[in-house]
Amino acid sequence: MSMPEMPKWYGDDGQIVSCTEKVKVMTENMTELYQTAQDAFEDALLMGCGEAQLRAYLQELMAGLENPYRKA
Repeated sequence: MSMPEMPKWYGDDGQIVSCTEKVKVMTENMTELYQTAQDAFEDALLMGCGEAQLRAYLQELMAGLENPYRKA
């Protein structure tokens, strides 16, 4: 499996993020995140960690991200 195709990005208001520079930064960030996660995943497998547990933890890790910009 490889990195999924980049989606069109939308704001919470439903408007598409169309600024070329913003889309470029998102693509770079998501590509870097994918590669870092892939490297960590492979390292853990080589160290004998279970694949199912690794996948579950990575999902938990992403779900636990906090939005510091959330409006009160």
